[in-house]
Amino acid sequence: MADIPASGLQLRSIIKSSGELELSLAEVAIAPPAGDEVLVRVEASPLNPSDLGLLLGPADLSTLKSEGGKTTAKVPDQFLKALKARLDESMPVGNEGAGVVIAAGSDPAAQALVGKTVALLGGAMYAQYRTVKAGDVLPLPAGASAADGASCFVNPLTALGMTETMRAEGHTALVHTAAASNLGQMLNKICLKDGIDLVNIVRRPAQAKILTDIGAKYVVDSSSPNFQEELTQALIATNATIAFDAIGGGKLASQILSAMEAAANSRGGAYSRYGSSVFKQVYIYGSLDPKPSELARNFGLSWSVGGWLLTPFLMKLGAEGTQRLRQRVVDELKTTFASHYTAEISLAETLRPDVIAAYNRKTTGEKYLINPNKGL
Repeated sequence: MADIPASGLQLRSIIKSSGELELSLAEVAIAPPAGDEVLVRVEASPLNPSDLGLLLGPADLSTLKSEGGKTTAKVPDQFLKALKARLDESMPVGNEGAGVVIAAGSDPAAQALVGKTVALLGGAMYAQYRTVKAGDVLPLPAGASAADGASCFVNPLTALGMTETMRAEGHTALVHTAAASNLGQMLNKICLKDGIDLVNIVRRPAQAKILTDIGAKYVVDSSSPNFQEELTQALIATNATIAFDAIGGGKLASQILSAMEAAANSRGGAYSRYGSSVFKQVYIYGSLDPKPSELARNFGLSWSVGGWLLTPFLMKLGAEGTQRLRQRVVDELKTTFASHYTAEISLAETLRPDVIAAYNRKTTGEKYLINPNKGL
């Protein structure tokens, strides 16, 4: 067992009631793990869009400045009311990550993990050390690094959750937006492996190439002047009637429902002033476009738009179902669920305004990995 450090660095984010975002590194005490706990030396934690929402909030990043070991930015007044629950509260950040178990409590299951590289989902992962229950970590297969396992919860389980939801709700094919992302590429690999037709919506030709290069069959570019017709034809071919939308704002959800309705009507049937009887579902699970969602209501009355989040889905799926998905992630960690990173950065680099500007761009094909113990 390695020596247990007395303390370690942890990245903190606070939005003050004065309207200022402040990022800093805090020294936090580390207690020896007890019972079924394990202490993990964190070596890799991804910067996911969901993490950026907590890390940066709605701050105006053009006002970023770094001074005295802290980075600050202004938060526009109109957002402060919605942030009331977190104002003046210093919050740890980072949903998931991976590292090496360096100490454990007395429980045999915890002791058996000492020295192993594990992945974990528990919040506060942008830190040098993290203590969690032994049952909450996922031992990685032999030869897998912390970087290999850093993103094995949020994106993989979200992608698997989409296909699970599709089946559970009686659909046979699906649509995904912002589809060239790391998550989108995982979803394509799942669908190809499982024989599921998937319609991918991207925003640029270069993104379409990313997907066709890995075998995607149906890819539609929303920047095309013929986007609506091309989307409709893809939906006719696949009979996809459920969509997962990472964009959120604007007209895209409405365009998808309209194309689903047109695809349903193309198959014939009696006219109804209420539209087709085919049920069409769009789940919004992201907010890449923060504007309001606009619905044209030209797709009949058999439809629904709702929100979808991973944690409530897993709670509904239950422990046995969740473990089944987790095991698949482990089995296919370096194939279906492999993640690729633009750069590995340290905790200190995470606070640099130029680095913040880079990882906050959320550019397709660019994903940053924090190594909290880099350079230390």
